[in-house]
Amino acid sequence: MITVIKNGTVVTASETTRADVVIEDGKVSQIAAKAHVHPPGTSAGGQPSDDIETIDATGKYVMPGGIDAHTHLDMPFGGATSADDFESGTIAAAFGGTTSIVDFAIQYRGQGLRQAFETWLTKAEGKAAIDYGLHMIMTETSPSLLDEMDGMVREGVTSFKLFMAYPGVFMLDDASIFKAMLRARDNGGLICMHAENGGAIDELVRRALAAKNVDPKWHGLTRPSRLEGEATGRAIALAEVAGVPVYIVHLSAAEALEAVAEARDRGVPVLAETCPQYLFCSYEEHLAAPGFEGAKYVCSPPLREKWHQDHLWRGLARNDLQVVSTDHCPFCMAQKELGKGDFSKIPNGMPGIETRMYLLWEGVRAGWITPNRFVEITATAPARIFGMFPRKGTIAIGSDADIVIWDPEREVVLSHKTLHMKVDYNPFEGRTVRGGPSVVLSRGDVVVQGGKFLGKPGRGQFLRRNTRALG
Repeated sequence: MITVIKNGTVVTASETTRADVVIEDGKVSQIAAKAHVHPPGTSAGGQPSDDIETIDATGKYVMPGGIDAHTHLDMPFGGATSADDFESGTIAAAFGGTTSIVDFAIQYRGQGLRQAFETWLTKAEGKAAIDYGLHMIMTETSPSLLDEMDGMVREGVTSFKLFMAYPGVFMLDDASIFKAMLRARDNGGLICMHAENGGAIDELVRRALAAKNVDPKWHGLTRPSRLEGEATGRAIALAEVAGVPVYIVHLSAAEALEAVAEARDRGVPVLAETCPQYLFCSYEEHLAAPGFEGAKYVCSPPLREKWHQDHLWRGLARNDLQVVSTDHCPFCMAQKELGKGDFSKIPNGMPGIETRMYLLWEGVRAGWITPNRFVEITATAPARIFGMFPRKGTIAIGSDADIVIWDPEREVVLSHKTLHMKVDYNPFEGRTVRGGPSVVLSRGDVVVQGGKFLGKPGRGQFLRRNTRALG
């Protein structure tokens, strides 16, 4: 099959140009002002081919499909399981213009990395509608698990998430973190850090509950931004001494951003992501809403005061923040109600896999970022950082034809009733956005067009990723 996308404006992280894009065998074969397409019956190599399919992109942008490098599909947490599995979650991602994800396999205590890896492959196989990779969450760093890290890197699982929060569940002490960093230095893996001071937070939670402060807003009040800043600085210090890059996940606070920016200014290889909820939602307006309404917005780190948002947008514009992922981990309200009367039992997580690119385009419309920077933070940077570039994250000869035809004039009202995530609320309910995907292609196949899903569950392929590339 030959597909030609005609009359569009091709936008990559570095260039904007009027060009046609030709796709053969699932890959980009030509980018030209006027594409020369071989007649039906032959391909560039002289082999038989099917008819040519033409997609008219007049007035639209032709961009790389988004990469969401932080999702939690079919994930158990706090007595519940995230509402989207690999089928519903990846279909929702495709509707939002995302064509690849990197999810998290969890090594539970007493378990090996291989067992966790195979468990998550089983969750995804036969269900994922777009391509997917895996990070590995490590809850222990015994000598045998450190050895297994090397094997995971050879399997294409080249990033490892460690927690400074959730004592007794995920949290590692500094010595354990340091050991994992040293092993990553040797095998080329990338350490991803959840940076919050879990010990101090645990004590603040205990005191709040003892004082009968149980409403959802206390989730935020017991996880102050200063403790995120402290943990971020500590993670950077450990990585700097270990001589290894570090990637800070879901950064939410100005104090944490300051630690990242200061280290980057000194030449330390620190990378960081933020999430749409931290750019568009706030403690005052959402988490501190009356009654149990704030439970919809419980995530970790928590939503911050609105003034943090300006710092995060500047961080994105200045490249102190390199990526916007979602931390997509949705729970329906019946699951959230596990925490009625005790905010610490509310399952942490918000939906976002489908709305990420819609919302970030609002930043383009407001002039906070350019279209090229939009592509960088949603596709190219995650592809580079997590070992998928140039197969993913750009439109170039030989790259996978993961492409979004973006209509800057398309208006969409965000609502859980019309979106495709399996959750009974949306954090941005009723918000009208302008700009969205009209056609989405995954490896050359049209998977979304005209508001319909044309792909199929199970067509997504596991992405064996290379070791870190921080350019």
